[in-house]
Amino acid sequence: MPEDQTLEARKRIVESANRFKVQLNEEELDRWMKSITEATGDSDIVVDKETGVFGHKVTMLDFNPQELARFRAIGKIVEFEDTPGVVETALALSGSAAQSKIQTYPGDCDYFERVNIIAPTRTEACQILAKIMREKALKTLSGPTYQLIELKFGSYPQEVIRGDDTLRAGSPISWGPNEITAGQIEALDANGNPVVITWDSVAHDPGWCKLDWVIADTIRGQLSNASNMLDVTWEAPDATITPLDGYLDGYFQEVYLDAESAPIFSKLVKQVSTNVMDDYVTQLEKEVKKCVKGDKLNYGKAAKRLYNIFRLNGRYEEAGFLRELFDEPAALLYQVHALVRTVQEARDKATVFDIESILDQTDALMIAVVKVLEGDEELEVVRYMLRFYRSLCRQQPGTPLGPEVDVAQAEVMKIVNNFFYEKMTALPSIKTYIESFQV
Repeated sequence: MPEDQTLEARKRIVESANRFKVQLNEEELDRWMKSITEATGDSDIVVDKETGVFGHKVTMLDFNPQELARFRAIGKIVEFEDTPGVVETALALSGSAAQSKIQTYPGDCDYFERVNIIAPTRTEACQILAKIMREKALKTLSGPTYQLIELKFGSYPQEVIRGDDTLRAGSPISWGPNEITAGQIEALDANGNPVVITWDSVAHDPGWCKLDWVIADTIRGQLSNASNMLDVTWEAPDATITPLDGYLDGYFQEVYLDAESAPIFSKLVKQVSTNVMDDYVTQLEKEVKKCVKGDKLNYGKAAKRLYNIFRLNGRYEEAGFLRELFDEPAALLYQVHALVRTVQEARDKATVFDIESILDQTDALMIAVVKVLEGDEELEVVRYMLRFYRSLCRQQPGTPLGPEVDVAQAEVMKIVNNFFYEKMTALPSIKTYIESFQV
C-alpha cells in the first residue's frame, strides 16, 4: 500500500475509533501498519532467531513471545512424539493463541500439528496413525494438571443413535475416555438395534483428527481448554506426500514452536496448492457466514475470522480497525463465555480437579464480569453466574450440571454479540462486507 494510502487509512481508523469510543493504541497501530505494508521478500516464512519460533510473515506480526514458556509447557502435554524414519511432527500454536500480541483475552489454547507418516502404503500409514493416536490418548487420559475430554477420529460407517443424538453416516466420531480405553463405541442403528464401532474398523478413513483436554494452567492460575488439531500426511516410498483427509492445510495462522521442525514444515508446505491462500480465505468466509446469519450468531468469532481475511487479502484498514477490538475490556466476555464451558467440562467430565479449584475459577469469572460491565447488564450476568456457582456446589458426582450453564453462556454471548456487532459495523466497509453474507 503506498504511503499516502496508508496515512489515509490510518486517519479513517482513528476517526472511527474515536467516534465509537474504541480504545486505540495509535503507536501500536502505526507499528503494525508499517510492518504489514512492508512485509515483502522472497519467502513468506519468518524465523525469530532469538526464540526459534517461525511462521507466515503476517502471522508473526501478532505473536508475542512473552508467553512462549507457557505455550511450550502446555505443548508438552498435547504434542505427538517423533519416531525416526516413521513419524515426523511439527507443532504450532493456532487461533487466538497465535495472536497473543493483540488478543489479550483468548478463548481456548489451540494447537495445530503436522504429522507426516512414512510408510509403504496408505493402509499402513492409517494403521500407524490409529496406533499413535490411541497411545497418545491413553498416555494423557489424566495427570496432576490435565484430563482428556474428547478425541475425534474416524467417520461413522452408518447412521447411529448415541444418547439423544442421531449422527449421520460420514460424520466425525467423537470418542470419550472410556470408549478410547475400550477401543469401541456402543450405539444403536435407526431401528434401535445395537451397533458396535471399533477403533480399528474406522482407521482406514481417519478424517478429522483432534484431541481436547482441560488443563490447570499453572502460569495463569486458571483452567483452560487445550486442543490439538492434526493435519496428517502419508509419505510414500517415492517421496510423494498425500493428506490422509484429502486436503493439506495452509500455514497462515500458525506459529511453530521449535526451529528443529522447520525441515518437516518446509517439506510439507511445498505440497500445498498454489491456490491455498484463496482456499483459506474462502473457508474463512464460509465460517463468517455461519456466525452472522441464522439463529446461532457469534460476532466475536466472526470478528476473529474477518481479521484473518482482511490482513491476508490486503484490506489493512479493516484489519487494523478490528485489531483494536480484541483488547477492549468487553472482549474479555468472549473469554468468560469459553471458560464457563471449561468449568462445566472440568466438573462433569474430569476427576483430577477438586471442587475448590473449580469454584475459584468461577469466582474469577464473576470478578471479571463485574470489572467489565455495569448497570442492568452486570446485574443480569452476575445473577446467572451465581446460579451457575450454586449448581456447582450442589452437583452430585456423576450428575451433569443443569441448564444454568447454557443460560449463563447465552446471556454472556448476547452481550458479546452486541459489543462486536456495534463496534465492527462502525466502519462502513466492514458493515457492508458483513451484510453481503446476510442476504
